[in-house]
Amino acid sequence: MTITHAGQAEVLGLISPALRARLITDVRKNWPDLTDDMGERGVNQTAAFLVTSARTTETLTPSLRVDAFWHRFILRSQDYAAFSERLGAGFIHHFPDPSEQTDPVKGRAALERATAAIAAAGFTIDAEFWPGMGAAECTQCHAGCTDSPVNT
Repeated sequence: MTITHAGQAEVLGLISPALRARLITDVRKNWPDLTDDMGERGVNQTAAFLVTSARTTETLTPSLRVDAFWHRFILRSQDYAAFSERLGAGFIHHFPDPSEQTDPVKGRAALERATAAIAAAGFTIDAEFWPGMGAAECTQCHAGCTDSPVNT
């Protein structure tokens, strides 16, 4: 099944409860005080980011918290590849760019672009996962820790 223009609930449902639990457990290894509720919300924000990234050629940057979930999702490569395929976007690549970490102004602007795109795609922005302050460690393309605008 390929999802091209689905609603928020349908897209978030692409990650099964079992996979959600595994991702939360994985992220909790580096974030021990992560609650189950925050974990669910983190999976949702990561899915929203990835779906939006798959639907645009724009460079999008995840927040540090979203990036933590994205990294763990990528490590579960079969699940991640299947998720990407169901979006009809090909594999959504991740491109780290340490230069984003050193410029807080660029980092904030990148996060603002990402949250605007995610909201425009019909997803709810969870402010705890998209802080307004500080630099981002990633972006969505070759310009930073991003998803590639050319998915394969």
